[in-house]
Amino acid sequence: MNDTVGNKIERIAGLHNVEEYRELNWSGTFEDYLDIVRRRPEVTRTAFQRIYDMIVGQGTEEYLDTKKRIIRYRFFERDNVGGKDAIFGLDIALMRFVQVLKAASEGYGPEKRVLLLHGPVGSSKSTIVRLVKKGLEAYTRTPEGALYTHEWHDHEAPGKVMPCPMHEEPLRLMPQGWRAKAIEDLGLSSEKFKVQVDGDLCPACRFTFNDLMRRYDGDWGKVMGHVRVRRLVMSEKDRVGIGTFQPKDEKNQDSTELTGDINYRKIAEYGADSDPRAFNFDGEFNIANRGLIEFVEVLKLDVAFLYDLLGASQEHMIKPKKFAQTDIDEVIVGHTNEAEYKKLLANEYMEALRDRTIKIDIPYITRLTEEVKIYEKDFRQDKVPSVHIAPHTLEVAGMWAVLTRLEESKKAGLTLLQKAKLYDGKMLPGFTQDNVKELRKEADREGMEGISPRYVQDKISNALVSETEGCLNPFMVLNELGKGLRSHSLITSEEKRKHYGELISVVKQEYEEIVKNEVQRAISADDEAISNLCGNYIDNVKAYTLKEKVRNRYTGQDEPPDERLMRAVEEKIDIPESRKEDFRKEIMNFIGALAVEGKEFRYDTNDRLRRALEMKLFEDQKDSIKLSSLVSQVVDRETQEKIDVVKNRMTQKYGYCEICATDVLNFVASIFARGDTR
Repeated sequence: MNDTVGNKIERIAGLHNVEEYRELNWSGTFEDYLDIVRRRPEVTRTAFQRIYDMIVGQGTEEYLDTKKRIIRYRFFERDNVGGKDAIFGLDIALMRFVQVLKAASEGYGPEKRVLLLHGPVGSSKSTIVRLVKKGLEAYTRTPEGALYTHEWHDHEAPGKVMPCPMHEEPLRLMPQGWRAKAIEDLGLSSEKFKVQVDGDLCPACRFTFNDLMRRYDGDWGKVMGHVRVRRLVMSEKDRVGIGTFQPKDEKNQDSTELTGDINYRKIAEYGADSDPRAFNFDGEFNIANRGLIEFVEVLKLDVAFLYDLLGASQEHMIKPKKFAQTDIDEVIVGHTNEAEYKKLLANEYMEALRDRTIKIDIPYITRLTEEVKIYEKDFRQDKVPSVHIAPHTLEVAGMWAVLTRLEESKKAGLTLLQKAKLYDGKMLPGFTQDNVKELRKEADREGMEGISPRYVQDKISNALVSETEGCLNPFMVLNELGKGLRSHSLITSEEKRKHYGELISVVKQEYEEIVKNEVQRAISADDEAISNLCGNYIDNVKAYTLKEKVRNRYTGQDEPPDERLMRAVEEKIDIPESRKEDFRKEIMNFIGALAVEGKEFRYDTNDRLRRALEMKLFEDQKDSIKLSSLVSQVVDRETQEKIDVVKNRMTQKYGYCEICATDVLNFVASIFARGDTR
C-alpha cells in the first residue's frame, strides 16, 4: 500500500486521543470552577491528601506477619513506570510511610514535617520517591486526581496571559476574610469532604489582584472576569507540581534555586526589582506547589538552605528575595544514607531540623523470596535469551545477600541460614511465629547494613557477560560475588570481608543440599507415590498418638501402628528414638493448626516431613539407577536410558537445560560417590 505523506500523518494523528487532550486542557470561568467544586469538592485537596488518596486508590492487601497486621499497598508494586521500579519486601517500611501521609492528610501534625527516608545505599529510598512522583503525574491525568489552577487575562491586550506561577488553588482568589463563609453559603463541601482552603495568593497573583481591585473600585466580581481556571497536570519534566533538588558543591549552592530569582531583563520594563512581574517564581519550592518536592541527599544541604527548609515544613511558607512570606502546599520528602544521618545527629546546629523531621527507616530486604524478585525483574529468562539461567542461580545470590544483612541471634545454636529460613516463612523444629517475632525484636540494626542489591546485580551481569557455554549456574555467580569482595569499596573492615566470604561457603553448602534433594526427587519423581506414602505415615502417626489401631487397606483388618514404617521415614531426617514421640505429636499439632485455619495438609506442606518422605522413596528406588554410573565414562544403554529419563524430568519439572541438567547430575553423582547420600 502506497501512502501519501498526508495519509501517513492522518494515520499517526488517529493514534492521538483528542478527547483526552481537550479534557486535560480544559479551561473555564471562575463560576464554571465553582460548579466543578460543588460536584467534586475533592479537587481542592491538599498535597498530602491527594498523594495519600492516590496510593490507597490503587488498592491494598492485608496479611499477618508474626501475628502483626501488615497492609501491602499495591501502588508500590504496580506497573507505574514499566514495572522497573516495583518495590518488593518493604511492606512494613512502606506502611509506616503511608501512615505518616495519612496523619498529615488529616491535619494531625506530620504535614508540618520533612519526611526523611533513611537507610543504607541501594535500599530503594529514591525509588520510593520516584514512584510517588511518577504516580502523581499519572494520577493528575485521571478524573479522580483532577486539580485546577488559574491564569490572568488582560482584556486591553488580547492574548496577553499571566499564568499563576505557583499553580495555586483558584479558591484562594476569594479573600480570606469571607472565604469560609462563601464556601459554606455556596454549599461547596459534601458529607464526605469538607472544602477548606488556607493561605493567600502568591506575590505575582496578589499584585495583579490588587491592581484590578483598584481599577474596578473594589468590585470583586469584575476582577473575576479576568480569571480563567484551567486543568493542572503535574509533570516533572515540565516543572509543574513536582520539584527535585540535588545539592551541588557547597560553594556553588544558591538559595534562589529553591525560592526563585530576579529577572533582570524585566526590571527595565517594570521599574523595580521588588515588582513581582520582574521576578521568576521558578525555584523548586515554587514549581512544586500543590505537589511534591524531593531533596536528594538532603543532609548535604548548605545551612542557608536549611532555613528555607524549616520554614517550608513548619509554617508552609517560603521567603522569595524582596517579597513577603509566601504560602505553599507541598509534600517535602528527603532521603539520606547512614553516614550523612550520623553527621546530622552529631551536629548541634541541626537541632531545629532534627525536631522538624520524621525519619522513616528503609532497610534492606531480609526475606529471601522478596529479594529474589528484585533479580528476577532484571534477569528473567526472556530478558537474557542468549544465556540460560540455571535454576536456583538467582536464589543463591539472593540468599547470600540476605545473610550479609542479618545479625547473629542470641538463641544458642541458631545459625544465620536457619534465621533466614524462619524470616522467609519456613518451618523449623522448635520454632514458632512468636520466636520469629522475638528474633526480629532482639536485632538492633538488622537490614541497615550488609550487601546492596546493586552489588549482586553487577556481579550477575559480569557472570552473564563472561559465560561462553550458554548456561549460567549458581557456582559461577557465587564465584563472581566472592571475587568482587576484594575490591568492594563499601566494606571497611577485613573482619567483615572475611565474614561475607564465609557466608558464600555457607550458601554453597545449602545449594548442594538443594540440588541433591532435586536429583533425588527427579529419580523418585512420583507425586502419587509420595502422597500415598505420606497418607500411610500420617494414618499410622495418628493411630499411635491416639493409641488406636490402623485399618489395613488390603486385608481390611485393624492392626497396630506400623512402627517400622514410621521409623524408616523419621530416621531419614535424624529423628532419634528418644524424640520420635515429640516429633509425631508435633506433626499432628501442625495438621490441627492448618485445619483451624481452613487449610489442607499435603505432603509438601511441612518441609521436614516432605524431605523425609522423598528420601525414603528415593532409598526405595535408587537401585533402579546406579548414581555412580553418572560419572562413569562407560554407560550401558539401559542405564543411559534411565539417565535420560531423569534429565528429562529435571528439564521439564525443574527448569534445567541440557547443559545444566548434565552438570548437576554429575555434581550430585560425585557427592553420592563420596558416600554422602543425606
